[in-house]
Amino acid sequence: MTTDTAMTPDGLSIFFPAYNDSGTIASLVIAARRTAQRLTTDFEIIIVNDGSADATAEIADELARTYPEVRVIHHPANRGYGGALRSGFSGARKALVFYTDGDAQYDPAELEVLWPHMRAGVDLVNGYKISRSDPLHRIVIGRIYHYTVKWLFGLTIRDVDCDFRLMRRAIFDTVRLEKNSGVICLEMMKKITDGGFGIAEVPVHHYHRAFGKSQFFNFSRLVRTAMDVGRLWVQLAVLGRHRRHAPSKTGPQLERDRP
Repeated sequence: MTTDTAMTPDGLSIFFPAYNDSGTIASLVIAARRTAQRLTTDFEIIIVNDGSADATAEIADELARTYPEVRVIHHPANRGYGGALRSGFSGARKALVFYTDGDAQYDPAELEVLWPHMRAGVDLVNGYKISRSDPLHRIVIGRIYHYTVKWLFGLTIRDVDCDFRLMRRAIFDTVRLEKNSGVICLEMMKKITDGGFGIAEVPVHHYHRAFGKSQFFNFSRLVRTAMDVGRLWVQLAVLGRHRRHAPSKTGPQLERDRP
């Protein structure tokens, strides 16, 4: 970590994509609110309820009634992880945007670890997992996916799918996200990297899932993901259409912190 003073932000939007996360969303929002209060006086917290079938919607609405900084975006039907992220980014009103998942496998309090790295020349502070707290089969599949997509898409970042990110909202003035599935993270990191945005990487903790179960690790979804990755590879790595429509900054800078 460098010792430069962190920038003074215009404001902070925090959002949680949530799908059947009734057991965790309240504690995450409360922890995020306490953390944000230590960082800035100008913040908002958004819950993106992605068509949950449990009590997530009711809990989210109660949180919004209790805390003036909290608001909810409801999807009447499930749009997928990418659809939830796109709603969160488009709904954010502040200059800085932080998001993490509603399943509590990351601790929102660790936003304070990312915060000092958001300085001049840095557009994205990307968390990477110190170690992955998942069953062995998920770790193995995740590792294979990680190295495969890094090679296919020419990425150098340490963790493509660590959903613990602090970003400048201005990134999306030029980066347009289109995917509704989980490959949106790969799409986002490829487009941000190719756009020449400054990236810092910081280690964060990853925790066992305490409530619910993953929606990703089943055979049919893995097949669909493989097909999505293939289509995305053609669009971004082979045809490079995104490069034709967005001005590139100077080459990306990559800053890493060791655990």
